[in-house]
Amino acid sequence: MLRFLFNEPQREAEGILAETFKLMDQFVAILSSKMKDGGDRVQQLRKYEIWTLGLRSSLDELEQSHFVALRFQHKIKSSSLKQMTEEERIQYNRYIYFDKNAFIRVFSLLDKLGTLLNELLDMRTERIKSHFSYFTVLRNMREKKAHPELTWKLNDVKEKYKESMTRLRKRRNTEIHYMNSEMQDDLIQSNRMYGEEIKLENVAEQSADLTQGLYLAMESLLLTFQYACKIMRTKQP
Repeated sequence: MLRFLFNEPQREAEGILAETFKLMDQFVAILSSKMKDGGDRVQQLRKYEIWTLGLRSSLDELEQSHFVALRFQHKIKSSSLKQMTEEERIQYNRYIYFDKNAFIRVFSLLDKLGTLLNELLDMRTERIKSHFSYFTVLRNMREKKAHPELTWKLNDVKEKYKESMTRLRKRRNTEIHYMNSEMQDDLIQSNRMYGEEIKLENVAEQSADLTQGLYLAMESLLLTFQYACKIMRTKQP
């Protein structure tokens, strides 16, 4: 979709991205087959189908935004805004836009996944917290020792990317609740270095964190839909 910005052909999904899309498509196919059989659960199955298709689109959009953010990040060579040429400042602003777009999408996708998991696995997390996140659902699964075949695999993925996700969450919260996330470092530095040149945030580290966020999302989706296909095949319509 966005690769046209760099005169590149449309993406061909490979590796874990392709496998994740494949499993999501398989789950939709299972749902469609069960809906054709009729029964009392058709409306519920239709909801799962719509949520899954939405998650598929969200993953596609996240991957595209991640790709573009990294492309623009690699064009940034200066260590401060003051050192940038006009052209590099344009590339930096483009990086900021797509990086911000992507890290917000990481959490949006995970929250949608949490909603699906909560209902598909009948976790009733809303009884604990009315507005819950994916991580709240996962904690609920751990505490109830529910679906251990899936729960502990998802938890391992969460722990693997914990440090990067903590930094991404901090940036997301700053962006949504306080100020533009890219300006937070400026504020911190200006308090420490009054009158000195303010250095650019570590865009390479930020991009690495974003990549980790993308992989957490993909791996969590992959595990979820492997399990979802398995349990849906055994359920009666």
